[in-house]
Amino acid sequence: MPTLCRGQLGDQRSDRRRRSAPWARVPALASALALALAAPATGFAAGPSSHPAAHPAPQPTTAQPAAPKGDDQQLTGASRIAAIVNGDVISDNDIGNRARLFAISTGLPLTQDVVDRLRPQMLRQLIDEKLRIQEAQKRKIVIQDTQIAAAIKEIETRNGMQPGALRAKLASDGVSTRTLIDQIRAQLAWSQMLRDVVADRIHITPAEVAEQQKLAAQRIGQTEYRLGEIFIPVDNPANSADAQRFAETVITELHAGASFALVAAQFSQTQSALEGGELGWEQTNQLDPAIARIVTQMPVGAVSNPVRVPGGFSIVTLQGKREIGHDMATVVNLRQAFVAFSSPLTDPQNPTEQQRQALAKARSIQASVKSCDQMDAVAKANNGPNHPIDPGPVNTAGVNPPAFRQLLETLPLGKTTEPLISRDGIAVITVCAREQRNLGEVTADDIQHRLINERIEMLSLQTMRDLHRKASIDTHDRGV
Repeated sequence: MPTLCRGQLGDQRSDRRRRSAPWARVPALASALALALAAPATGFAAGPSSHPAAHPAPQPTTAQPAAPKGDDQQLTGASRIAAIVNGDVISDNDIGNRARLFAISTGLPLTQDVVDRLRPQMLRQLIDEKLRIQEAQKRKIVIQDTQIAAAIKEIETRNGMQPGALRAKLASDGVSTRTLIDQIRAQLAWSQMLRDVVADRIHITPAEVAEQQKLAAQRIGQTEYRLGEIFIPVDNPANSADAQRFAETVITELHAGASFALVAAQFSQTQSALEGGELGWEQTNQLDPAIARIVTQMPVGAVSNPVRVPGGFSIVTLQGKREIGHDMATVVNLRQAFVAFSSPLTDPQNPTEQQRQALAKARSIQASVKSCDQMDAVAKANNGPNHPIDPGPVNTAGVNPPAFRQLLETLPLGKTTEPLISRDGIAVITVCAREQRNLGEVTADDIQHRLINERIEMLSLQTMRDLHRKASIDTHDRGV
C-alpha cells in the first residue's frame, strides 16, 4: 500500500489509525482530481461546454417524481394556469417546482408560506425564460442534450458534488429534473442567441483596445477585485418591492451557508450565471458606482446586501483582491493517468478486490513511468472521457487542499506522484512544466473579451425590454 502524500489530501484521521490501515489514508475529498484539475484554475478557466458530460444526456420525457408529503402536496399536483406568454402556458405546477428548486439550493424549508413569498419572483423568472426560448426558437437555435449535461456537470463540479448528485437531490426532494433542464436550456439558448447577434453587430476596433490598454497601464499598482454576482432583474418599477424581497431572501440563505455559485447558476439573470456568477477581475471604474463603493470596503469572502443598480438588484461576493499588473503565480502543466473503480470507494477499511487491483495497477504506473511522454501513452490506454490526460495550465493558487498544491509546486519535473486515491478511482500525475507567470498583466485579448461581454449584457437588457414590450402576457396569478 502507498504512503498517500503523508496526509496531504485532506484526510483527518489519526496517525495511529493511518499506521494500522493503509487504505484509511484515502483523502476525504469527494474526487480530489475532479475538483482540483478537471477545470483549470482562475486565469485559465474555460466555459461550461469545455468539459465532457458527466452523465447521460437529459431526456425530455423525464418521469415526474412522487409528490412530496404533507402541506406541500398541493404544490406539485396543481395545474392551474398562472400565465400565458404568447400562447405558451405557465402553470402553478411550474412555479411550485421552481420554488422547490430554490429551496433546495438555499436550504429553505418549503412551506406554503415560503412558496407564497417566492411566487411573484418565480413567475417573473419563468415568464422571462419563455420569452427567451421563444426568441431563440425564432432564430432556429437548438441546444443539444449534451450541452445541458455538460452544464449540469459544471454546476456540480463548482460545488464539490459527485456526478449525478444534483439530479439525485432534486428527485429526493420531489422536484422534476425537467425543471432544472428547462432552466439551463433557456440560459444556454439565450447566451447563444446573444452571441450570434453580437457577432453580426459588434466589432471591437484596435483603437478601442489600445485606449483600454493605455488606461490599464495608468492603473498599475491599484487594486482590482475578483467578484461573483447574482443579478435579479426588475422589468417594471411596480415589481421592485417583490424583487427586493426575493433578493433579501437570497441574502439570508447565503449568510446561512447556501452555495453562492449554485444559487447564481440557478437564479442569476446574467450571462455569467452558469459559471456560478463568476465576473472575474474587475476594476472600480468598470463597476456600477454603487457596487464599486461596497467592494472597496468588503473583506474577502463577504457577500453584499442587495444593491439597486440599473435594471434590478445585484448581490456580489468578493472572492479576492490583487494589485493591477502584479499577480505572480505558479503555473504547471500536467499529465495524469486515472484508473477507475467499478464501484465507489465507500469504506477505505474494506476495499473491494477490483479496488485493490486498481491500486496495484496505479503502483505499477508509478514505478514504470519516467517521463511525460510515457505518462501520456499510459493515460491514453486507461483514462475515461471524464478524466482528461492534459487538464491544461493549472494555477496552483486555485488548487486545494494546500498540501496538494505544495505537491504540484515542488514535485521534480518528469517525476511521478504516488497513487492519489479518490472515491471514484486512483490518479497518478506527472508534472511536465512549471513556470512563474504574471496573471495581473492586462492583455489585448483580455480587453477584447471584457468589452464584448459588457456589450452582450447591455444587449441582453435591451432585448428583454423589447420582448416584454411586444409580448402578449396574460397573468392569472395573485398580485402579479
